[in-house]
Amino acid sequence: MMLDYNSLLLALGVSAACLAVTLMGSWLVRRAETVLLTATIGLVLVVTGIFVYSAYVSRPDTGFAIGSFMLFHAGFAAIWGAGKQFLTGRLSIVATAIRALAAMTFSIVPMVAGYDGLAFIADNLAIALLLFATARQYWLARAEAPAPLLGIAALYTLTAISFVLCAAVLTADGKLVLGKAPSNWAEDLSLAVCIAGMTGIGALSLALHQWRLAARHRLEAITDPLTGLLNRRAVFDQYGTRPMGTTAAVIVFDIDHFKSVNDRYGHAAGDRVITVFAEELAANCRPGDTAARLGGEEFALVLKEIMPGRAELTAERIRGAFEAREIPIDDEVLKCTVSVGVAPGRSMPLDFDAMLSAADKALYAAKRGGRNRVELAGYLTAVPAEVSRTAS
Repeated sequence: MMLDYNSLLLALGVSAACLAVTLMGSWLVRRAETVLLTATIGLVLVVTGIFVYSAYVSRPDTGFAIGSFMLFHAGFAAIWGAGKQFLTGRLSIVATAIRALAAMTFSIVPMVAGYDGLAFIADNLAIALLLFATARQYWLARAEAPAPLLGIAALYTLTAISFVLCAAVLTADGKLVLGKAPSNWAEDLSLAVCIAGMTGIGALSLALHQWRLAARHRLEAITDPLTGLLNRRAVFDQYGTRPMGTTAAVIVFDIDHFKSVNDRYGHAAGDRVITVFAEELAANCRPGDTAARLGGEEFALVLKEIMPGRAELTAERIRGAFEAREIPIDDEVLKCTVSVGVAPGRSMPLDFDAMLSAADKALYAAKRGGRNRVELAGYLTAVPAEVSRTAS
């Protein structure tokens, strides 16, 4: 037996409510994902609008129609806001409110004027525009996770098209005054598409946010929490024991007298010194290069493509910039220095581990030589990659 219009409305309301509860639960588990909360708020407004509209279907009162329009447009604008927040990482409350108010004005004015047929055309078109705009946000973000994001964009687009069909059928009918809720094949189709779309968008959204959570965990596993640079594990995962190119270079840095900073000023001051040096290191890291904190006060910079003699200049630039930095600690200004070891590429390729070891030896030579200086590796004990692989 075919479901009547009110039954379809009820099914849509229940489907949207279940999705809102699921997203709210996900947000309570992961409070940092505020986009889930924004989407939940939008869905709650839409669900409320569905039940107010259901009351209008049973008793065509202008107040019910206006109430449902306001709730629908506020809800779909919030859902657009969630899509924008997903794309940009921040919620634009003003832009969301402007879209909601514009949609409300577009549909409520003809309703108040007594042209309810025109009002429902405007209502369907306003919702369609908001849904098309929402689909565009996920389309623009598709590079992050193509499969789920393209699926979400497609479902929002299909749902928007169903509302355009509703507006087209009402326009073709040509009645500016209906005196009741619209009832035609396009309305029934739109409800069915909304129910299916809501289910699909919900499933894809949950899968997407699970993927984001897993990606965040992977990122945290390879990132130093204090500086935001890669950690030692990430560097070795990236380069391993593979041969480095002849134009590559590895630079190792160690902050001078760091223990005395911790002993005299405390660990918070030591952390501040580390973050300041990390800023200088990151500022001199080109696209394709790798900056990392190896542990404690020791850092590394891997240069993939560097002309002969340029690695030493890069190291000297970083050393000089850090020496010039004034670091406010309580009522004092602290100035620190760094010792540097540089292992440039050679005609015979070396393992990354061998180059790192050579840079370490150069670093300790810089320490012995008085600190606050750059020392070039002599490769007296560095093992070529071919020999290293043969020995293993």
